[in-house]
Amino acid sequence: MSRRKPKLPSWLPLDPYILALIGTVVLAALLPASGAAAEVAGGASTGAVAFLFFLYGARLSTAQALDGVRHWRLHLTVLACTFVAFPLLGLASEGLVPYVLTPQLQSGFLFLCLVPSTIQSSIAFTSIARGNVPAAICAGSFSSIAGIFVTPLLAAALLGNSGGGFSGDALLKIGVQLLLPFVAGQLLRRWIGGFIARHKKILGLVDRGSILLVVYTAFSEGMVAGIWHQVTPARLGALLGAEAVLLALMLTLSWYGAKRLGFGREDRIAIQFAGSKKSLASGLPMASVLFGAQASLAVLPLMLFHQTQLMVCAVLAKRRARDLRETATDGEALTAAPVTVT
Repeated sequence: MSRRKPKLPSWLPLDPYILALIGTVVLAALLPASGAAAEVAGGASTGAVAFLFFLYGARLSTAQALDGVRHWRLHLTVLACTFVAFPLLGLASEGLVPYVLTPQLQSGFLFLCLVPSTIQSSIAFTSIARGNVPAAICAGSFSSIAGIFVTPLLAAALLGNSGGGFSGDALLKIGVQLLLPFVAGQLLRRWIGGFIARHKKILGLVDRGSILLVVYTAFSEGMVAGIWHQVTPARLGALLGAEAVLLALMLTLSWYGAKRLGFGREDRIAIQFAGSKKSLASGLPMASVLFGAQASLAVLPLMLFHQTQLMVCAVLAKRRARDLRETATDGEALTAAPVTVT
């Protein structure tokens, strides 16, 4: 008899990529890039980010996006959660300074509220919960596209000088480093889309590696600048507590708000999982452009929120699927019950 490999509890997803991110942070703490090495790492990070957004543009199917326009009410609801409700809660976090969060951590907390929703995890959890998967695909894609424009504008309006000297130059950098590669990817998709589809696993490693490089560069700058001495274990615990409350509020608002708007169960599931997520892949490159040397503290709340949302939504998605199975079983029992005519 073959032995079965031990498995982790299904409610506790161990994401190897999160482990890689943690390892990258540890590497930056032990061996931060400085001097000439920092310049090389910075240049490589800039190129990696541009290539990352080029891949985003080349992957996105324009026809698929247009097909989802008929669900405009659902997409507007997700966008409202992502770029209205989240930022309002982020602004409310100013009341946590200085007792719970430091001003730097609060800026990072607010920044995470400004980044777009995820695509992959929104689709995965919607599928597990038996929700409207095509709607989740389109909603995540629309959010990612909107985030390229909306996130920098919201950061300019809400973060101001706390965003590491955010200015019109930062907007120009966003356009050159993120928007232009994205548009180039869309324009070239006709010729390279097939190649990307055939090699998506290899290119997936490339874009994840690009993000690891961004993390290493950002945290190295933070170590060299000495800003990590400002973060204590107590502050980290307080940040995790604040993010848990933020996630709980958005999960509740997106679920019951969608119900009040008249959406069916499948659409509500897509809205909940797409409207309560924040994209690490989109947020990290933007933070490196917007915050400069302060990027390490700025991305810390986003990194913690990313893992928290994965763990919580994995449990929630399976609960939604279980509730549906139980409802179906009850319905079958009622249908199969004998009917006596008197």
